[in-house]
Amino acid sequence: MSGPRVLSARVHRSGMVFAAAVTVLGGAAWAAHHAVQAAHYGSENGSRLAAVWSVTFGLLLTQTVMYHAERTRRPAARFRRGLNALHVAVLLPVYNEDPGYLRLGLESLLAQTRRPGSVHVVDDGSTSSDYAPVRAWWTQAAAAAGVTTTWLRQPNAGKRHAQAAGVLASPQADVYVTVDSDSCLAPDALEELLLPFAKPRVQSVAGIVLATNHRTNLLTRVTDLWFTVGQLTDRSALSAMGAVLVNSGPLAAYRAAVVRDNLDSYLNETFLGRPVMFSDDSLLTLYALLRGRTVQQPSAVVFTALPEKPSHFTRMYMRWMRGSTIRSLWRLRYLPVTGWAYWAHLVRWFTVALSTCVLAWLLLVEPLTYGQRPPASFLLVPVLIGQAQALRYLGVIRSDERMRQRAVTWLLMPLAVVASWTVLRAMRWWGMATCARTGWGTRQNGAEVSLASPAQDRAVDSETTLQLALPAP
Repeated sequence: MSGPRVLSARVHRSGMVFAAAVTVLGGAAWAAHHAVQAAHYGSENGSRLAAVWSVTFGLLLTQTVMYHAERTRRPAARFRRGLNALHVAVLLPVYNEDPGYLRLGLESLLAQTRRPGSVHVVDDGSTSSDYAPVRAWWTQAAAAAGVTTTWLRQPNAGKRHAQAAGVLASPQADVYVTVDSDSCLAPDALEELLLPFAKPRVQSVAGIVLATNHRTNLLTRVTDLWFTVGQLTDRSALSAMGAVLVNSGPLAAYRAAVVRDNLDSYLNETFLGRPVMFSDDSLLTLYALLRGRTVQQPSAVVFTALPEKPSHFTRMYMRWMRGSTIRSLWRLRYLPVTGWAYWAHLVRWFTVALSTCVLAWLLLVEPLTYGQRPPASFLLVPVLIGQAQALRYLGVIRSDERMRQRAVTWLLMPLAVVASWTVLRAMRWWGMATCARTGWGTRQNGAEVSLASPAQDRAVDSETTLQLALPAP
């Protein structure tokens, strides 16, 4: 039997992508201007809409320049020697995970070009499995590879408490790396993730998250497109300022003091008297922001499993939106007004409110109050903006996918735009209204995404969903 396929990817930077993005944004600006003219709006309404579109395109152009200004950190050799001496401890909480994805992630840790100093697996009271075969294999494989490891099982207390158990088991760590139980790291992910720490002011580093199961169905394709573009536009722009607001759980690194010094408040966060079970990544990022710079390393890539069913996606997204609301309040309270992160956070909420108001104005106020229906050309504006930003998706080169396949997914961006302006927007506001519901909400009845067996893998054509064969224990 052949060994498991090695997943890898890189983010390709190109001036052509930048030029294309600016061109498409210019086309969107022209479409907006044409739509205002074609609708025969009066001078007062027309001027208001012109001002709104001017602000919108000003913000978009600024963001475009900023995310293309992000650079992969490449420190000199003398700094790399210091990084190689750091003890890197991986924190891996497990709760009702599919054993196949769990083992795949553990295998990827052993295949790193720069292996971790220790790996701490904490089973947070899983009810679907005790993972005995995976644990037996891992204990032996880690020892053979010279990687110190612990495998603990505790009563269910939540992801944060599972991570804290790993922290307490590794007091010697210089850097903590958080990964999810379905994370599969590219072979050089850890090595690349550590490079920004050559600068003392950098307190946390985010990796780039891609989907393992991105070709399963239409939902996973569109979600992978939307999620990848968000990281390579919004988060890349913030990274250029050293002000990343949210690291991703599948792969992020923190200086050890960021985690240790805030462990008590991390474990005991409450909102309206209720313990907060989610938004752990954004809280750790907030701790890091209060100490220095938070950046993204585009060359540090991890693969994760996306929801394959609408119900699973809905629960995940609602958890994100509720957590985002709570975290926004903490940012307003604790971030210094003199920092980039504070103002970037305000601008983000301004654009959310502005786009919602524009949508309501065009669809409700104009027709009902002024008898003006927006022309069909208005529909081109968000689509063109979306396609311009999604050009970044084409800059990701994956080992398991040809460019023409990614181009097909890129063409699905109009679906992502429609979903973002309708369903996801409504869910965002509902998440804000129900942010007091602080429970986790997923995997309560077991794993919701599973890895195919080797027999299934051999029956799957290479043009469909990637299935990764696991070697026999």
